[in-house]
Amino acid sequence: MTRPIASLSLDLDNQWSYLKTHGNPAWEEWPSYLPIVVPRMLEVLDQVGLQLTLFVVGRDAAQPEHHRLLRDVVDAGHEVGNHSFSHEPWFHLYDDERVAAEVVDAEEAIEAATGQRPVGFRGPGYSLSQPLLEVLADRGYRYDASILPTWIGPLARAFYFRSAKLDAEQRKERGKLFGNFRDALQPLQPYRWDLGERRLLELPVTVLPLVRVPMHISYVLYLEGASPHLARAYFRSALRLCRIAGVAPSLLLHPLDLLGPEDLPAGSGLEFFPGMALGGDRKRRLLVDCLRRFDAVFDVGPMSRHVDAIVADADDLRSRRFSPV
Repeated sequence: MTRPIASLSLDLDNQWSYLKTHGNPAWEEWPSYLPIVVPRMLEVLDQVGLQLTLFVVGRDAAQPEHHRLLRDVVDAGHEVGNHSFSHEPWFHLYDDERVAAEVVDAEEAIEAATGQRPVGFRGPGYSLSQPLLEVLADRGYRYDASILPTWIGPLARAFYFRSAKLDAEQRKERGKLFGNFRDALQPLQPYRWDLGERRLLELPVTVLPLVRVPMHISYVLYLEGASPHLARAYFRSALRLCRIAGVAPSLLLHPLDLLGPEDLPAGSGLEFFPGMALGGDRKRRLLVDCLRRFDAVFDVGPMSRHVDAIVADADDLRSRRFSPV
């Protein structure tokens, strides 16, 4: 039986960006774990024989000390995508000029660091706006991947706020962090944004059909802390449900899926992230197991390859207008 084409991506959110979103002033020192994360990621992907799309934050790409790391990603055959320059999840609040600057500055920094021009975008914290879609289309991007069609966003935001140190203004800024309940009404399948003569594909981050809960590896790792059997059963069931529903998944990874507490200094400020009580070796064993299962059920590759397959069958694509929720 032919395996449907699916995709794998990793949002390269750096330590400083997590701290900034969480209201931790230590972000101003720009701490970076990329020298640990990127080689670990490449090692795991080489072990399972897969390629992915790495969504890179422009500010990190602009730092000369990261250039060799990011070049190694491209040299290994992986795709790089644009994850904005400043990685602020309140990106949707920016005016048109700043939206354009965030896209262009990140694009130029990523291309200078890697030699590859990004053609895909993912908004920080799944942030999206009409001006952003128009900028992406005008600049010839092939796809956006900022939609997370789940209902749990407000619950995740409440959990996040409970452990964060945010003032009233910061809470307002982050008021749409992780989305809204109505996001669960958005399509699971890819579609085109209606932007007049311009074309831009939306490839949503896959959630479980029917129940609309995330299947990110971060959530699987959270379950691993409670029950290794439950974690693996959850992921197997997610893949099976996607096959039954005819959804070819776009699976999302995060840097902290590769790191344990032993890899970070005491008081790193990242203890709030799911699965951070697990050791790094245990996390990576589970990750390798999940990726092998994923590749056994689907033909897994970078997102541009997934987009190629979707566009080849474009007669089935719906068009939608952007409507903020």
